[in-house]
Amino acid sequence: MKIRTFIFLHLLGPAMGQSVIVFLYKASTVVTWQFWVLEAAVASFWAVPLLVKHSKSLAWPTFTSVQVLVFISLFGAYHYGGISSPFLPWLLIALLLGFFYMAERTRTVLTGVMIQLLVFIGARLVMGDFPELLPLASLKTVNLISILAALAYITMLSMYYETVMRASAGLEKSMREHMANAEVLRDAMQKAEQASQQKSIFLAKMSHELRTPLNAVIGYSEMLRDDLEDTPANSQRADDLDRINAAGRHLLALVNDVLDLSRIESNREEVVIEAVDVAQLVREVMATAAPLVSKKDNRLVFKMAGEPGVIGADALKLRQCLLNLLSNAAKFTSRGTITLSVARHERVDGDRLVLEVRDTGIGMSEDGLKKLFQAFSQAEADTSQKFGGTGLGLALTRRFCTLMGGSINVESKPGQGSCFIIDLPARAVDPAPARDDEPAAAALAGAA
Repeated sequence: MKIRTFIFLHLLGPAMGQSVIVFLYKASTVVTWQFWVLEAAVASFWAVPLLVKHSKSLAWPTFTSVQVLVFISLFGAYHYGGISSPFLPWLLIALLLGFFYMAERTRTVLTGVMIQLLVFIGARLVMGDFPELLPLASLKTVNLISILAALAYITMLSMYYETVMRASAGLEKSMREHMANAEVLRDAMQKAEQASQQKSIFLAKMSHELRTPLNAVIGYSEMLRDDLEDTPANSQRADDLDRINAAGRHLLALVNDVLDLSRIESNREEVVIEAVDVAQLVREVMATAAPLVSKKDNRLVFKMAGEPGVIGADALKLRQCLLNLLSNAAKFTSRGTITLSVARHERVDGDRLVLEVRDTGIGMSEDGLKKLFQAFSQAEADTSQKFGGTGLGLALTRRFCTLMGGSINVESKPGQGSCFIIDLPARAVDPAPARDDEPAAAALAGAA
């Protein structure tokens, strides 16, 4: 809008100025070179919009416009009427134009104006009285025309300035409202963070307090189960103790998940990077998960492309991630196949270890995938009722992968199964330092 107004004023202003030039032309008995200089200067304002287009800013076009307008005012006043000249009011327009469009460069505007004023005063002192190209009496009408044109020009400039100030006031009001809202949101966020921290502390304490009696329940149920003789009379008691033990272990697993989640949320979860033999760890996980997978007549398949070798990772968290994924796959798959694939990929930015758990289970919808890794959330609304669970396993798995510098992604379609992909950096691990007694042992072995 500012540029449009600037261009409009520089198209309309010269048109109004031409009315003064036309009057001088008709009133002059002889058209002198001073007249043509003024005519050329007034007409030059029509070239200012082209200068704006070329420079793509208002700085230099405004400076040029102001200096040309000051020149017209002083040069016209010197040759046509002195202080009674119809051109002198244009000096006020020049200053207003400069201060409005070059508010940040007022020194530049004033410097140009002062130089021209000094030249004008010098010419007046050297050349004496103002020349009288037209009688002062004949300039009354043109003075009125010039003053009216100047008033119209200043009025348009003032109206635009008022519009700008009103818009600026609106923006300032909006900014104050946004700042006030931001302050309210900041306070709310601090309160939410404090509440979350208190929640995490509460969960950690409660989880810790629950683990002790749960371990006692599990231990005593195992002791009682071992003391029972394998007789038909004790068969029912043995089954009841097995159920107690299974329920206790399930509850303990849930408590451990809550404790892990609270540790992560309170930034107290640490990653212990150590040398991990990937193949051995995966085989241990397969052995642990095999009974769970077989409960619904599923088949567990293991695929390993090459030798993944030894990497630096947190063995406990990596094992828990794989067990969570295999447990989920077994939960949502019946009489199907669950495949665990392991591969090490060489890349320019470092090797990556990729572990995939693929099943042929019920799969998930696109809406379910969006909330899959949220804590206490499950893919479908009725999943918890049909299959159980708290929705913590996958949330913890993602957080563990992130803590180890990796990521987890999922691909799934309803009725076509799911595939979870863990991508971890295959960090190189420094060999363990030799103990002080190793050289001696090696020497004895050599002597033997």
